[in-house]
Amino acid sequence: MSFGKRLEQAMSLRGPLCIGIDPHAALLLDWGLKDNLASLEKFSLSCIEAFGDIAAVVKPQSAFYERFGSRGIAILERTILAARASGALVLLDVKRGDIGSTMAAYADAYLDQSSEIAVDAITVNPYLGVGALEPAFERAEANDAGIFVLALTSNPEAPEIQHAQVQGGSTVAQEVVTRVAARNSEPGGLGSFGLVVGATIGDSIADLSRFNGPLLVPGIGAQGGTAEDVRRIFAGRLASVLPSVSREVLRAGPVGASLRVAAEQAVQTFAFLREAESH
Repeated sequence: MSFGKRLEQAMSLRGPLCIGIDPHAALLLDWGLKDNLASLEKFSLSCIEAFGDIAAVVKPQSAFYERFGSRGIAILERTILAARASGALVLLDVKRGDIGSTMAAYADAYLDQSSEIAVDAITVNPYLGVGALEPAFERAEANDAGIFVLALTSNPEAPEIQHAQVQGGSTVAQEVVTRVAARNSEPGGLGSFGLVVGATIGDSIADLSRFNGPLLVPGIGAQGGTAEDVRRIFAGRLASVLPSVSREVLRAGPVGASLRVAAEQAVQTFAFLREAESH
């Protein structure tokens, strides 16, 4: 089954929500943990135990594991295995972007299902050119995996590149949207190639109305985006929207029951928006 179809099924069964796992040093300390490997593992597996069986997608941030070297990556591997065993799809936030054989190697590392660190989907950066991502698209298709391409992100520095105009008057972001849409040739339902579009973008400078893949929407909560922003910006296409929250849920820890309640509340919020639009 393609990633797009698996994602549709997961959002239908579990609700439309991606929960990030971001074990940065400050959050470890907020949980009463030390900034070390043992705490990294405890944090990560506590998250999976609390909401791995209710989240449609979990999204570990690779950087917070990489900073501990090979032993951190080993914990990331265990986190991914535990998440997949719980029934959640795993989107690894790695934002890779390169050319040729290097891009292919990144894709093999994460999308080849025989890899030790295989996941369901990854985030990628298109600003070496969307065409440079071709090896990642090819590997994803071969492994029924997914790709989420950065398009309109929530960080304040983004507009200087993403809003810039190209020849013909279109924006860089619109070119990314158009080129990724062309990769989703699968008829019916969600394609397996999605976009990352922040909940804080305001009035979008890219037309998403014909985009035929999933939209990962971060920026909710600590970055200022709200459920109402999601409803307003993506009105008419909430069925393809996968809101992503991290700190809004994670700061409810370290007690597992509190984490689970926070996750359930977030799931219910966005499930209600989606259901309301469908009626």
